[in-house]
Amino acid sequence: MASAESQPRFGQSVKGLLSEKVGSCSGDVIAMTRQVLKGSRSQELLGQAARNMVIQEDAILHSEDSLRKMSIITTHLQYQQEAIQKNVEHSKNLQDQLRHLLK
Repeated sequence: MASAESQPRFGQSVKGLLSEKVGSCSGDVIAMTRQVLKGSRSQELLGQAARNMVIQEDAILHSEDSLRKMSIITTHLQYQQEAIQKNVEHSKNLQDQLRHLLK
């Protein structure tokens, strides 16, 4: 009869071990799912960072182009200023000549 009593205990102990293993596997699956989700979120963040970098790169290129154009405009304005100064000096000379002729 001792063997009949040990059978249910053995069955209960196997069930307990099995239940323990199932619980452990469930915990492992949950941990693995969290890691996959974390990796997925990391990929999302990396993708967003890459998109932001492209946007910033476009803005930088546009700014460089604007600066180059402003530099050209500045140079042209300097040439025009020099030409105006020469014309003012020339007109002063002409005014002096006219005054001298009208005397």
